[in-house]
Amino acid sequence: AAAPAFRATARVARRAAAVQTRAMADGAGEEVSPVELVDVRVGKVLKAYKHPEADKLYIEEIDVGEAEPRQICSGLVPYMSAEEIEGQNVIVLANLKSRNLAGVPSHGMILCASDEAHENVELLVCPEGAVPGERVMFGSWDGEQSEPHTENQMKKKKTWEKVAPDLKTTADCVAAYKELEMVTSAGPVKCKSLANALIG
Repeated sequence: AAAPAFRATARVARRAAAVQTRAMADGAGEEVSPVELVDVRVGKVLKAYKHPEADKLYIEEIDVGEAEPRQICSGLVPYMSAEEIEGQNVIVLANLKSRNLAGVPSHGMILCASDEAHENVELLVCPEGAVPGERVMFGSWDGEQSEPHTENQMKKKKTWEKVAPDLKTTADCVAAYKELEMVTSAGPVKCKSLANALIG
């Protein structure tokens, strides 16, 4: 009677060891901060115009350092004119899957600051001299950063959903993740006037 009990105990032990191994592997993966896995880049807005089928959307053509400009749709019509967007060095979340917005492909997202009521929205803008396509750093421009997640990994692992709640502007209107300021080669990323604001 002892042998079956021993086998059952051994099975339980093996199962527990497997669970612990998976947990350790998951823990090792978590050592990389999720903010290092998002591909946030400087983008130069070459053109901005109203979406023909959606009243609240602009279509922007943005240089993010690739062979062709990215086309991105943004719900910014209620907050600013196309002229206020065109020509700006903005911040683009680049490793999102392309999706259709009112029939127009949109590949990425422009990051903005907003108050809690979402009544006031401002672009996050880079200082003069930031290079379109360069990847934004968090904390220090001289620091190291992990390879970003692929678009599929971003969706599967919900990377952006882990990062977004901790993105805010500081009292000086500098964009930051927790205590780490968002910086380019030319200096920190800021919005015009919204302090301690949400970013998304």
